[in-house]
Amino acid sequence: MLPDAGAGGASPLGRFSWAMFDWANQPYFTVVTTFIFVPYFTSTVVGDPVLGQAYWGYTQAAAGIIIALMSPVLGAIADAGGPRKPWIAAFVALCVLGSFALWWATPGMVVGEGLLTIMAMLVIGTIGVEFALVFNNAMLPGLVAPEKLGRLSGFGWGLGYIGGLIALFIVLLGFSLPDTPLFGLDKATHEHDRIVGPMSAIWFAIFIIPLFLFTPDVGRRGLTKAESVRQGLAALAGTLGRLGQYRNVVAYLIARMIYNDAILAVIGFSGVYAAGIFGWTSTSLGIFGIVVTVFAAVGAFVGGSLDDRLGSKPTILISVVGLSLATLGILSIGDGVVLFGIPAAMPAEGGAPFAAPAEWAFMVFAVIMGLFFGPAQAASRTMMARLAPPGMVTEFFGLYALSGKATAFLAPLTIGAVTAYAGAQRPGLAVVLVFFVIGGGLMLLVREERPGDAG
Repeated sequence: MLPDAGAGGASPLGRFSWAMFDWANQPYFTVVTTFIFVPYFTSTVVGDPVLGQAYWGYTQAAAGIIIALMSPVLGAIADAGGPRKPWIAAFVALCVLGSFALWWATPGMVVGEGLLTIMAMLVIGTIGVEFALVFNNAMLPGLVAPEKLGRLSGFGWGLGYIGGLIALFIVLLGFSLPDTPLFGLDKATHEHDRIVGPMSAIWFAIFIIPLFLFTPDVGRRGLTKAESVRQGLAALAGTLGRLGQYRNVVAYLIARMIYNDAILAVIGFSGVYAAGIFGWTSTSLGIFGIVVTVFAAVGAFVGGSLDDRLGSKPTILISVVGLSLATLGILSIGDGVVLFGIPAAMPAEGGAPFAAPAEWAFMVFAVIMGLFFGPAQAASRTMMARLAPPGMVTEFFGLYALSGKATAFLAPLTIGAVTAYAGAQRPGLAVVLVFFVIGGGLMLLVREERPGDAG
């Protein structure tokens, strides 16, 4: 439910239009980087699930390094210059470009014949959407009263998951399940998998429009672009020099840096792992995605209220524990067993989807995983909105993006390296448990400061 704005907040249409950003961008994460395109990329474009998982890890590592280096800089410049919408427009355009280009990712590509170009387009799409998120997130504190931040953040994430769910249904019913997909696409050349790139690009370009029309933005500060850059860089340098004054915020950013690595890795590699161990097609992956997304939406809506009642910190910690258990459960499946020892038949070649006990167990853990995705992401955003100093919100959301990406290359890089070294997927994915444990432990040290708290 969309929360009231409180004193000085945006109109209901303005708040809903802000939340539509999550609806607009979520198909990129859902059908491109998680459930449909990336499993197709690793298993079919590359042609080897193990090598493909390694390449995907390297791609996300490259994007993570760029985002980590540039997000705080861009946030500081935006705080100096004023409006966030022009930045959002520019980076949405970048994501649309990268996403649309995935149509040309054909089966059996090799490094010297276009594979690096496709990997570059994945990097461009990812940095576009992630940079846009920095500026969209920074608009949140100006839209509702502080005590209602959790509900609006959770509403946005929940709306986003519903958008991703609808996108998955469109892919399944329109392209994956029919013998003849919409628009006469050719399944033999995997056009039904490749179409998700252009579809996500068009979706993003259309549904971002309400934010530009109806959501209020901060005014211009009368600076030229060059002055904004100089002042923004100077402000960032000053903030970095004074980080000792924001020790609690820094502690939170470090904790999030670690546990968010694990969350992004689980989101990004769960479909890849399932495609590798079960041989799932895009249809099975789409159904898996629908299940995860349904429960993620439920978790986001419920988690928003939980955030405002219990606080962001307890909501994050509960979510980290739940995601850790779900990941451990997923890793326990393989070689004809679940829970590391209970016999469970794997799917037979050519068998019906989800007919094997091992697949049932995987889906149980997928439901648990989905339930904790939404609260973890929504409460993390709310925690930053509560802690950011007034007048420095975008700059601190830039640091927030930095904390989300500064080591975000490390988890995919480690997964890729361990996978390549071990020649198997399970050891590579297992490294995320280390990130969950460290990040959750550090989060225990963070002090949540609500409006009116001392210090």
